[in-house]
Amino acid sequence: MERWVYPVAGLRPEDVEQGQVCTTRTPLHGEYAWDAGVAVGRFLAELKAGRLIGRRCRACGRVMIPPRMFCEQCFRPTDEWVPLADTGTVMTFSVCTISWDMRRLEVPEVPAVIAIDGASPGMGIMHKLGEVGQTMEEILNRVRIGMRVQAVWKPAGEREGAITDIRYFRPLEQ
Repeated sequence: MERWVYPVAGLRPEDVEQGQVCTTRTPLHGEYAWDAGVAVGRFLAELKAGRLIGRRCRACGRVMIPPRMFCEQCFRPTDEWVPLADTGTVMTFSVCTISWDMRRLEVPEVPAVIAIDGASPGMGIMHKLGEVGQTMEEILNRVRIGMRVQAVWKPAGEREGAITDIRYFRPLEQ
């Protein structure tokens, strides 16, 4: 098998400063519209109402969250909306001391994948855990894979039809 080798040279700041690279500056006016589609649109509307829903495939019996209009296992349209509990089980988690924009966090954040009760195995959502401690040590002593959690919702008047309508998931006392 012949391997192709291409010569590569990176741009250096001085290449731009010395005019060796053509540049232009123009203001961007990017406008776009985003359509959530039928399944995610309904999911977001239900979040605004303080409810979780999934979608069932009659052929394989799976209940999917986030809902989809097409079953990727059966290759067929899904059949019905299914109300789901706002409780679940932590499948995996991480403890983050740095935010997405590289700021050091005083209180670590704990993103987790949560298997939602009533959905099929392997189905769940990623969200933050809350009420789990203020320090790394407290968090690691409290949070466990298999831990039962429940959604903490924003007040109804503050919801906007986004996943952030759930503030976080808190541990259920065992």
